[in-house]
Amino acid sequence: MAKIHNKTKENPKLLQNKLRDGRTSLYLEYYLGYNKIIDDAGELKIKHNRRKESLGLYLMSLPRTPEERQKNKDVLALALEIRAEKEKELRYSDLGKPNPLKLKINFWDYYEAYIQHYDKKDIRVIEGVYNRFKSFIAIHYPNFIPILKPEQLDKILVQKFVDYLQSHAVGEGAKTYYARFKKVVKSAVDREIIRKNPCEGIRCIAQDNIITKDILSLDEYVKLANTPYQNQNIIRAFFVSLYAGYRFCDVKSLKYSDIDYGNKVIRVQQEKVKGKSNNSVVVTPLSDSLLSFIGYPTNPNDRDELVFDLPSHTGCLKALKKWTSRAGIKKHITWHCARHSFGFSLLSGDNKVDIKTVGVLMGHSGLKHTIRYTHTNDILKRNAIESLPHIKL
Repeated sequence: MAKIHNKTKENPKLLQNKLRDGRTSLYLEYYLGYNKIIDDAGELKIKHNRRKESLGLYLMSLPRTPEERQKNKDVLALALEIRAEKEKELRYSDLGKPNPLKLKINFWDYYEAYIQHYDKKDIRVIEGVYNRFKSFIAIHYPNFIPILKPEQLDKILVQKFVDYLQSHAVGEGAKTYYARFKKVVKSAVDREIIRKNPCEGIRCIAQDNIITKDILSLDEYVKLANTPYQNQNIIRAFFVSLYAGYRFCDVKSLKYSDIDYGNKVIRVQQEKVKGKSNNSVVVTPLSDSLLSFIGYPTNPNDRDELVFDLPSHTGCLKALKKWTSRAGIKKHITWHCARHSFGFSLLSGDNKVDIKTVGVLMGHSGLKHTIRYTHTNDILKRNAIESLPHIKL
């Protein structure tokens, strides 16, 4: 087996541990100094601080062929290379200086790699803020395209970007994009590509916390229903959002296994509901209208069958634009407008639903999110005034 020779002053040291399956695991051990302590007997003791880091690399303890021995040498060479790089990082950290190799990284390349490996449902927002950030840089810092060095991403630039977002978005749009931008920057800080987080202390506040997206009226529901469109899946899926308050990602991933036909309910697992860090299951009664939109599975034995075969979010938005235009609706309707229309319709209709019930149906964690649907709305104001008894003096 290949042998490891550590020098006395190396930090971290490359060490090995023999496993029960006959392999030898390679790991790094960092020496982090020592502490002087007084034990129970009153004697001075030295406590050395060490930290271990697994490399996920293994050697064959008893290589039998030339190929196995060569493989051991290659693995050991890789482990030694990693150890040397880690030692450089530790040395720069002790000196309070960033690693010059990491400072050479182009932030655009890092962001694109982040998007490529991102696997959560809000990937569309992550991509969206990337495009907005690049548009902002092209206007205010054209010299930073195509190369943006990590040290150039400072507080002044971030504050200008926040101002840019707020001037190009309505409602919570700017706040949502900035939250994802901070997520990308934090990952770069955690990997020591950016030495100090430039987003700290910089806030992006939603505009009056009011729903400002266009909302469809009940009359416009009927207009859409009477307007034909070639893709029936998109029509049915959009009406499910209108009648259940679902987001695009909820409808796109909806399966027949989520439909309890016997108890007449739909159970949808919404990822990262507002105000919560974990997932939450929203239970929606299966009304006759929703049942007509959803239908039944073509193969009753395949419970994982998707209810709707939808194109990409961009493709659905293009279809919505054509469909609403054909229906004579001149509003800017996105898929999320269906969710807002659902909340607004319940709170402002003739049979008004109490705000707590609406919040539960929409998966809100608190009334502070639902109450936005009642702010500064002309219809609600009129309904409130006209609800008072009519008296003649």
